[in-house]
Amino acid sequence: MKLDAPPPALALLAEWPRGAGNLARLALAWRGLGDVPRGDGRPVLVLPGLVNSDRSNFAMRAFLRRVGYRPYAWRLGRNLGVRAVGRDAERLIARIEAIHAETGAKVTLVGISLGGIMARLAARRRPDLVAGVVTISAPFAGPATATNVWRAFEWLTGERIADPAVLARLREAAEPLAVPATAIWSRSDGLVNGLICREGDGRCDAIEVRSSHIFVQLNPRVLRALAQALAGQRGSGSPAR
Repeated sequence: MKLDAPPPALALLAEWPRGAGNLARLALAWRGLGDVPRGDGRPVLVLPGLVNSDRSNFAMRAFLRRVGYRPYAWRLGRNLGVRAVGRDAERLIARIEAIHAETGAKVTLVGISLGGIMARLAARRRPDLVAGVVTISAPFAGPATATNVWRAFEWLTGERIADPAVLARLREAAEPLAVPATAIWSRSDGLVNGLICREGDGRCDAIEVRSSHIFVQLNPRVLRALAQALAGQRGSGSPAR
């Protein structure tokens, strides 16, 4: 697949049945997920994908709590781009500030899809608050036209992908971060080109999984990869109280 091309139509058509498969696999694998690397109690803020809310990440937060982290919901409603986080991400940054004040520790950001782009933006703007970033199926390293969802993005957010402000945010998200970063991505993603969900020059760690985009946060392989990524970033922030 070319870097600037969206996933093929067949991959797009398979998204919903594959997403349902993630849910079924999670139900079967849940009890066995306790053998991943244990957490260190640090605060982890989970950012949902486009149009999703905190409800979409309940299982991921339960998993993080189970393996020894302190997970937080973002509490900004549905992710409708700048409508949710503010034009300069000020609402998201305020949420990170509040968690930092509560815990006395830098916050690790885990972002799914559009939430991953927002996580990288927040980390670039306030590295003093952020311990590390893990993105999951987040198309931060390429053009929006390399996805099958850019029209939905425009309709839901009221922004246009060709707007200078949108292009500037995407360029900012693609820049190297001053904090540890890991990208979890899938070559078989049917909504976004998996190749733009990680940096091609190795500046941030990358973990490839096999998954759909829909319900990617419920895929047991992704949860295992997340635990691996967080373990690799251990010690990057202030100790949690």
